[in-house]
Amino acid sequence: MRQPVPLRMRYFVTGATGFIGTRLARRLREAGHEVHAIARDPTKAGDLTRIGVRVHKGDITEKETMRTPMTGADGVFHLAAWYRIGEKDKSPAVRSNIEGTRNVLDLMEELGIRKGVYTSTLAVFGDTKGQLVDESYRHDGPWLSEYDRTKWVAHYEVAEPRMKKGLPLVIVQPGVTYGPGDPSQMGITLREYLGRKLRGVPKVSAYCWGHVEDTAAAHILAMERGRAGESYIVAGEPNTLIDAIEMAERITGIPAPRMRPSPGFVRFLAALTRSELLRVSAGATYLGSNAKAKRELGLRHRPLEEGLRETLLAEMRALGVPAPG
Repeated sequence: MRQPVPLRMRYFVTGATGFIGTRLARRLREAGHEVHAIARDPTKAGDLTRIGVRVHKGDITEKETMRTPMTGADGVFHLAAWYRIGEKDKSPAVRSNIEGTRNVLDLMEELGIRKGVYTSTLAVFGDTKGQLVDESYRHDGPWLSEYDRTKWVAHYEVAEPRMKKGLPLVIVQPGVTYGPGDPSQMGITLREYLGRKLRGVPKVSAYCWGHVEDTAAAHILAMERGRAGESYIVAGEPNTLIDAIEMAERITGIPAPRMRPSPGFVRFLAALTRSELLRVSAGATYLGSNAKAKRELGLRHRPLEEGLRETLLAEMRALGVPAPG
């Protein structure tokens, strides 16, 4: 009996040059879909064009630059965001995370796009103080970072009101996304550990860890199976940062730093130095249950130790650090 031929869809992706977005675009192309993306400088998006992504010059902060590439799309993935912790100039956060999201969703509505997936974050829940919360949880401040605050506004004041009015949108909420080449602060932390430059690991700090490939796959599941108007936590399983670094020690043989500063001490340093990075690191827990996404989307995440092994060995090769014997 002949198998049905999968439908070829046309997708528009923002943030396709980013950490998760590049994996998402590749998966969509491997499935035979047509993918359109935007980049401020398309000549720097060679990795995308080589796999057949049609890259257009554009920016989410300039609405009309997205109109032509979004026109005719069967679905929209909106991943683009400003994600910087500790930056002095935080003004791009509002333009990208809030106004950019408004531009994308406005165009979806104007063009009659049949379905969209918007990438929010577990950070909209703030520090959950050890609780493993679900999609019904709501935190209204204070915020540990400008990223957390602006993503909260985009989630609750831009996306949700449109969903309630009928915009066919699904929200996904990743946690910490890790993997080879991670440009985020977590990736920097792992590379500092590999280079024996990580001075300490704060107590209590905990996250829901998702490998970048599994997180990209979760976006496709949300497009294919997610119910419009719903949010899904697509994060992995919870682990403390200390647990993760101790796993790394078992994998690589590189000693984990023995300094374990308390949350109170890190908060004191954060207040003294006015450091946003230290404030986020001071024993905060960003924890959410992915039970709904497992039940409704079929979400799957590889175990953290398995994903860390792949990530760390790839980073060691890139850094020229000898692999464990």
